[in-house]
Amino acid sequence: MIEFKKISLNHNGKEIFSNLDLTILKNEKVLIQGKSGIGKTTFLKLLLGFETIDSGTIYFNRQKIDKFHIKNIRKQIFYLSQDIDLKEGPVDNLIEEILEANSIEDPGSRYLNKHLNFLELSPELLKENVSKLSGGERQRIGLLICILLDRPVWLLDEPTSALDNTMKNKIVSYVLEQNKTIVIISHDTVWSKNEKMRIERWK
Repeated sequence: MIEFKKISLNHNGKEIFSNLDLTILKNEKVLIQGKSGIGKTTFLKLLLGFETIDSGTIYFNRQKIDKFHIKNIRKQIFYLSQDIDLKEGPVDNLIEEILEANSIEDPGSRYLNKHLNFLELSPELLKENVSKLSGGERQRIGLLICILLDRPVWLLDEPTSALDNTMKNKIVSYVLEQNKTIVIISHDTVWSKNEKMRIERWK
């Protein structure tokens, strides 16, 4: 599914990766842990083609991640960034724009309300401006968009950091039940304690 072969990368003279080899299988759930600045978020950005390697090769479904394939590859990946970068404006407009841009039909109020209820978000929140959302609400709206887009690969960078323990456990259980390839960066122990996770600890 995803292959990093002898990847090397330096930023401003600092070595980020040196001959990194890593394979992630289809539908595998991988948790990447390590201290700040070690390259965890950079790893996700390499998969999206937002960063360029110095040497080595990255494959996604046997396609090389390069300028010829990256557009198609990005359509198969959902990326939830650590800072939850959401466009300003009413939440419902944001969701509608994203679905239209991805040629996804309106899921219907029943389906949408089902997931709002699961995420403990009120339907009234959809009329709020994104700028007024709390950190936890932004994370859950990001996860809602992830669910609605239903892409085969999820890259989640600290997806539960602003949530309470009850919601963290709900999200972990839900995510790990999905028939998806999922790569997670998180310091939350609720992820590392789950036996379904394959843990990659980087020093």
